[in-house]
Amino acid sequence: MKYLIVGLGNPGAEYQNTRHNIGFKALDHISHEASAFFVSDRYAEVCSIKHKGRTLILIKPQTFMNLSGKAVRYWKDSFKINTENTLIITDDIALPFGTLRLKGKGSDGGHNGLKDIQNILQTNQYPRLRFGVGNDFSKGKQADYVLGQWNKQEEEQLAERLSKINEIVKSFSFIGLQKTMSAYNNK
Repeated sequence: MKYLIVGLGNPGAEYQNTRHNIGFKALDHISHEASAFFVSDRYAEVCSIKHKGRTLILIKPQTFMNLSGKAVRYWKDSFKINTENTLIITDDIALPFGTLRLKGKGSDGGHNGLKDIQNILQTNQYPRLRFGVGNDFSKGKQADYVLGQWNKQEEEQLAERLSKINEIVKSFSFIGLQKTMSAYNNK
């Protein structure tokens, strides 16, 4: 069985360690743990890992956040991966820092990356793992906040949260969405 694991973010060194790039950071952690490496390919950096007989295709779209749907559709179609086997990892300002929430469907919540994926796939019925980045910003400063660097306290907690994301992704591919949601949401 094949799974497409999509980490949302923006390409370029200036975005590398920003809150908005938690999807890229999560996939970098997963690939590092599996001793796998990303290669540049069409619309994305791509890497493949195996877990308990499953193939996980990890992609970091290089189309910039607001056009992520193009890369998702291309790689989903290339590997003939069903939408229910496609997991999007993204930041979420509506959740406190470090909160992980796995869902099988939902709105884009104002997130432009999810909005583009929803428009391209013509559905909001796709699994997504939301990483809470908090909302410690004043009115009109949302873009500065999500495109800002992690603070010292957040940096200290990231390693544990990234390990948890790795567990969730592997669980999703092995025991499925519902059981993984039961095991990890609100924990």
